Amino acid sequence: MSTENEGNEGTGAESASSVPSAPPVPADAPQAHPQDAPPVASHPDATETRQQPVHPAPEQQAAAPSPAPEQTAAFPTTPQYAPPPPPQSAADAGWPPPPPAFPAYAHGAHGGGNGPVWGPPGGTHAPDAPRKRGAGGLVAAVVVAALVAGGIGGALGFWAADRNDDSGSTTVSASANPQDLKRDPGTVAGVAAKALPSVVTIEAQGGDGEGGTGTGFVYDKEGHILTNNHVVASAADSGQLTATFSNGKKYDAEVVGRAQGYDVAVIKLKNPPQSLTPLPLGNSDQVAVGDSTIAIGAPFGLSNTVTTGIVSAKNRPVASGDAGGGSNSYMSALQTDASINPGNSGGPLLSSGGAVIGINSAIQSTGSSGQSQAGSIGLGFAIPINQAKTVAQQLIKTGQPVYPVIGATVTMDEKSGGAVISDRGTGGTDAVTKDGPAAKAGLRAGDVITKFNDTPIDSGPTLIGEIWTHKPGDRVTLTYERDGKSATAEVTLGQRKGDS
Repeated sequence: MSTENEGNEGTGAESASSVPSAPPVPADAPQAHPQDAPPVASHPDATETRQQPVHPAPEQQAAAPSPAPEQTAAFPTTPQYAPPPPPQSAADAGWPPPPPAFPAYAHGAHGGGNGPVWGPPGGTHAPDAPRKRGAGGLVAAVVVAALVAGGIGGALGFWAADRNDDSGSTTVSASANPQDLKRDPGTVAGVAAKALPSVVTIEAQGGDGEGGTGTGFVYDKEGHILTNNHVVASAADSGQLTATFSNGKKYDAEVVGRAQGYDVAVIKLKNPPQSLTPLPLGNSDQVAVGDSTIAIGAPFGLSNTVTTGIVSAKNRPVASGDAGGGSNSYMSALQTDASINPGNSGGPLLSSGGAVIGINSAIQSTGSSGQSQAGSIGLGFAIPINQAKTVAQQLIKTGQPVYPVIGATVTMDEKSGGAVISDRGTGGTDAVTKDGPAAKAGLRAGDVITKFNDTPIDSGPTLIGEIWTHKPGDRVTLTYERDGKSATAEVTLGQRKGDS
């Protein structure tokens, strides 16, 4: 929006003033010298003074006054003054005067009219001489009555405005009632107000100076904080960790355990406060597409940022890793369009009721150039809280994660139409582990797994993400293709401890 006063520039000389631009001139004002004034176009009012108007004698009013000609001549730069007229009696002056043809301010843009100036008379007048009633007198009486009525109305209006407007402002103040400032628990503001005190901004710095900023949230009253592995990985061995709450209080922390494949980590405050309030954990299996979501975190270091969206999709296969590609993780994620950016990692994804349904972990972006970080395009992914809770319990109990496995190595090609069991395993070992779950179910190298229970499988990462949503010992059904034929196999999931 422009701050210029549009339409005013260059129009001042064209708009008519509502009142004369100069005050009345006293009767004894000095006269202008003829030689100092420029020639003036002939006009009966060109040298009129701004005193009370001089009116013709009664005998001159017999004839109806002709309309005053429209003033077209320019005003002289130096005003000319005429000597004051000699005193006249009321009878000679013909008081009251006939109504003017137009108000004094009707001529020109600079108050150069030739009628009487509206307002009270300038002096005391003698009683009116008797005169014959006629149309002129009636019109004058009507005009006087109108002026008096207008004056009364204007005075009353000013009096009322003066009494009702002490500050000169017409704005209306909002209620200062504290009840009006409270937010209902089900609103975004209500959920955020309750959750923010349990969310922390994590700063991790490794021994080599490398590090970054992420988010976490209170998991229990003992001071455990749940976050992402990639948030704390740089400080896991010989680095420094701090957690800052929304009230600004900062605490030192240490890594309890981390799971690279799940991208989950647990840290613990070294001297936790007694007033810790864990966030309630929801059930991510019961989430529906379209449910409202609230994300809290520190995008680009901006702590305590709250954004909103919906659950855009469920069971979205996501493979993520660090910039070097050495820390890959796989998840069957909740997808949300709530704005998630670097620094949101490890923060809670909440339901509309304030329960944690996921841990914000990854984003899909259009790419980045140079050293700049990519930002949100509405494609964010969160680890389902049911899976993260299981991993957190393992890390708190043993310090290392436990992964469910099928006992077979699959290719990581994402465009194979399924998860293909490799010809050879890691380090030249067999692709199908002897006496492992897959071997016991009859699976062989070259088989293409196309379905895990009822979930379609289009690649190796998708299969791993689905397996890791379960626990060791769970029994699942695999659909696979061999030599162009489809078959199924019942598999009891095995386990692997720790990251290898």
